[in-house]
Amino acid sequence: MKTIISAKKMNIPQAFDEYAKQRIDSRLSKFFGDDADAKIVISEVRDQMVVELTVRYNNIIYRSEKSAVDKNDALDATIDKIIRQIRKNKTRVEKKLKETAFVDTYADDIEEQYDFEVVKHKKFTMRPMDLDEAILQMNLLGHSFFMFSNAATGIINVVYKRGDGNYAVLEPEA
Repeated sequence: MKTIISAKKMNIPQAFDEYAKQRIDSRLSKFFGDDADAKIVISEVRDQMVVELTVRYNNIIYRSEKSAVDKNDALDATIDKIIRQIRKNKTRVEKKLKETAFVDTYADDIEEQYDFEVVKHKKFTMRPMDLDEAILQMNLLGHSFFMFSNAATGIINVVYKRGDGNYAVLEPEA
């Protein structure tokens, strides 16, 4: 497994670098082998070490963020959360496979097996705006996300408010 470790406004001790790679390899490689990419970002917020772990595997992204006084404890907690996510996803896929394993189904029948219910459709006019204007509009509406046409690129973007109170933007790749 390829592991990248970075830090925000701090230095990463060599001991943590080795510890993190060893823990990732020992705990997560049994699920992914060498095909996955893991990214660890460490930061310090109010005397707490915050560790973000993102694992990408076959177009599936597993992400976890935990904070603790010790960065090793925070890393172990994020790995545990990723393992829970993997097991939850694996169970869901296996359950769906067992339900349809021996039934002759076609592509149009597969869509009927999902239990998603759309309760509302909404159409709106999108005009080009910059990121600051989109955030202002989102806050004025009282929403946690806002879709807009980026004036600089002409591409549809989504801005959303993160759990830590900051904002993030989703942009499609070219």
